[in-house]
Amino acid sequence: MPLGEPAHAHEEAVQSAQPDSRLRSLNPGPIPIPAAPSSRSLVDKVSDQRVNLDAIASHPSENGSISTVSSTVSSVESERASYEFLAQTPIKSTDAHLVEFSEAMRTVAKALRQVAEGKAAAQAEAAEWKRKYELEMAQKRQSKMKDCGSCTDDDLGNLARQLTLETPASDQAGCCGNHGICSHEVLQDEVPGPNPRSSHKMVGRKASFRLSWGCDGNKNGQHKHDFVSFEKGDITTAERSNKQILLKWESRPQTVLFVTKPNSNSVRVLCAEMVRWLKGHKNINVFVEPWVSKELLTQDTDHNLVQTWDNDEETKMLHTKVDLIVTLGGDGTVLWAASLFKGPVPPVVAFAMGSLGFMTPFPSEQYRDCLDNVLKGSFSITLRNRLQCHVIRDAAKDELETEEPILVLNEVTIDRGISSYLTYLECYCDSSFVTCVQGDGLIISTTSGSTAYSLAAGGSMVHPQVPGILFTPICPHSLSFRPLILPEYVTLRIQVPYNSRGHAWASFDGKDRKQLAPGDALICSISPWPVPTACLVDSTTDFLRSIHEGLHWNLRKTQQAFDGST
Repeated sequence: MPLGEPAHAHEEAVQSAQPDSRLRSLNPGPIPIPAAPSSRSLVDKVSDQRVNLDAIASHPSENGSISTVSSTVSSVESERASYEFLAQTPIKSTDAHLVEFSEAMRTVAKALRQVAEGKAAAQAEAAEWKRKYELEMAQKRQSKMKDCGSCTDDDLGNLARQLTLETPASDQAGCCGNHGICSHEVLQDEVPGPNPRSSHKMVGRKASFRLSWGCDGNKNGQHKHDFVSFEKGDITTAERSNKQILLKWESRPQTVLFVTKPNSNSVRVLCAEMVRWLKGHKNINVFVEPWVSKELLTQDTDHNLVQTWDNDEETKMLHTKVDLIVTLGGDGTVLWAASLFKGPVPPVVAFAMGSLGFMTPFPSEQYRDCLDNVLKGSFSITLRNRLQCHVIRDAAKDELETEEPILVLNEVTIDRGISSYLTYLECYCDSSFVTCVQGDGLIISTTSGSTAYSLAAGGSMVHPQVPGILFTPICPHSLSFRPLILPEYVTLRIQVPYNSRGHAWASFDGKDRKQLAPGDALICSISPWPVPTACLVDSTTDFLRSIHEGLHWNLRKTQQAFDGST
């Protein structure tokens, strides 16, 4: 301290210098970003410092006076320095990085949550559809059991599994019983509408018939049904029948529907001849398509007694009027005849006047003998399953909001149409994921359609009585994608995913083409209404004849025997 300077002046200088030194200790210089303190903690520290500064500045001097001017200036400077420190860049930069990082983490969490929710929704949707399908099948089985309370368990089992041809409930006089299924047990109309007997075009009662199993229809033990027994801890399969199905009329057929191939003079002439013969010699009522009726009327005025229909509502009631269907053409004519019936289908007698004829075993030259045998005695039939297809649009509110179901006898095809991109399809079997199809398309086929498009795409030929669904890819871009044969009771779901590059197109038996946009789905299952086609000999013989004569299956020269001495 210089000489002559008062002591209290020295003390004031020391007191005014202490706050500045304390503020300098709060400024540590550049702070690393990860360890940057928060703004709230810094404000708290500055506030505490201001309290300390006020306490020091207000301390009395030795002579009892208080130094107020210098302490007030020091506190103002320290407050200004504190706020300048809070406004420094490192703290703002740290907050910006933390905010950006947290936003990125929230985006990732949201994406993962959406993926999990989408997968769970897809699984729940498939399980719900399967539940609805099983409930619908159970309700149908219960209704059939109520309609035929005296039928045996075997009859009802086969009823739900194979035969679903039914007449109106008023025809159900009772169950015959033991070794077959009667037409009044399995013919039932599910098409809503008025009583068909009130129509002025109705022709008497429909003919009833019985279906039985066995080679010749005799009660020789070959009518037994398949089942599995469990005796003494061993699982064994019971004796199997040959499962040839015979149809025998119990009342005389009265009405025949003719379905003919268009643009064929030979078919037109034969149709007129067969109509005259049936009406003149058999007293059979004849139904024809509207365009066929016009052609017959232009040829002969005697054909004005043939009947036809005028609108779609009458078409829906055809199965209540027709006892038998006669087709003149090829397999395409049989497909067209089946498409006229959205419910039960009467037995079909198909005369071969087409190209290959896998489903047309009867020769047209012998039509009188063939029709005599069909109208009088029992004959073998093949029950050909059909696929029931539903298109569900992405905009649909639920699975029940579908377009009108489509029935196909051969196959439904999903392809890429005119698009240059691969078809991308997600396939599910019931609630199980099957595969993703990447190629030209996919064929879902019946066993009757196994010799059609599916065969050309590499699928196997399958006997039409085999209960199954063929799953055949079209030119898949994979070396390991082989065709499958799935059981008949499954339900297939083919969906175009949202990330597909293009649309897909579905065609049903080669017609009724529909576009499938991303999110749309196609549901396929076996229809409860098969197509019963009459056999020339029996189901197996006709099938083998068709692949031998139509496709020349396994035709080659016979290997020569050794002609030398042994």
